[in-house]
Amino acid sequence: MTVKGEIYSREELYIDGEIQGSIELHHRLTVGPNGKVHANVKAKEVVVHGSIHGNVQSAEKIIIREKGSLMGDITTAGIVIEDGAYFKGSIDIVKAEPSRVSDVVPTPAPAPPQAHAQVQAQVPVMAGEKASRTA
Repeated sequence: MTVKGEIYSREELYIDGEIQGSIELHHRLTVGPNGKVHANVKAKEVVVHGSIHGNVQSAEKIIIREKGSLMGDITTAGIVIEDGAYFKGSIDIVKAEPSRVSDVVPTPAPAPPQAHAQVQAQVPVMAGEKASRTA
């Protein structure tokens, strides 16, 4: 099957046919082994088993699997290119869009007053940062 035009979705999408045009998703795009995408792609996460020919923007990460190919420029927070995969283009690594801290870290109950209390909080880890911090 071949689809020509613009695809916009708030759901995940699995492509195992041919798409020509543009794709914009709020979740994951998976291009199956028989998938051939000739489009610019914008999605939260992109997994490529087949082929994409076009520029790809991903808020979180792009994974090009062993037999996958991507020809185009990439803008993403994370990238995985497995052995045997094909990629031609440029990569622009950007900071991941920050999550709201209240969504990631539960608010602790207030500690009883102490002279030298030490509190540890888990924070989202970015490349090059430590996994926890002491306040």
